[in-house]
Amino acid sequence: MVISENINQLPRTLDEFIQWEPKDGFKYEWYDGKIIKFEGMNKKHLRLIRLLNRLFSKTKAYQDGGELIAEQDVKISAIQLRRPDLAYFSASQIDESWKDEEPIPAFAIEIISTFDQINQVKMKLTEYFKNGVRVVWLIYPDEKIVEIYTSRKAVKIYSDTDICSASPVLDDFEISVEDLFKNNI
Repeated sequence: MVISENINQLPRTLDEFIQWEPKDGFKYEWYDGKIIKFEGMNKKHLRLIRLLNRLFSKTKAYQDGGELIAEQDVKISAIQLRRPDLAYFSASQIDESWKDEEPIPAFAIEIISTFDQINQVKMKLTEYFKNGVRVVWLIYPDEKIVEIYTSRKAVKIYSDTDICSASPVLDDFEISVEDLFKNNI
């Protein structure tokens, strides 16, 4: 949803947006001069986030210094700043980020809540793949399904005992849908 506050109080450039500190408790993304308001992850998803981070801590990528980071600013392009719910950054991306490098995660996770507008999610998905993301999970906790995209056109829907994998980015990051939602939602 594009917000409609007094334009004089809102950032007008991406640089101003990056420095902006909204005080209303909402999260925002920047898309070509538009400020997009969203809820951010809600408390009922904390157990899901914890489970995914603990699963990641068992991967080779984690042992090599990579991280699965929640709601990290990702400058997709000169006109787009997004915040995936979770994003994988390799050790080298993290090490190079201090040089003003703009790392693009190879793997991103979006947890879809009832407040998310699917057209905004699909736009974000398009941007991710256009700019180097290689695997995206869309997790639907209410439906207990996961859509896994390996390109904008290549998607599989997983449920029940199906195994979700972040391959080819993280070959050892996998979990069944059943285990993902066990005692969780």
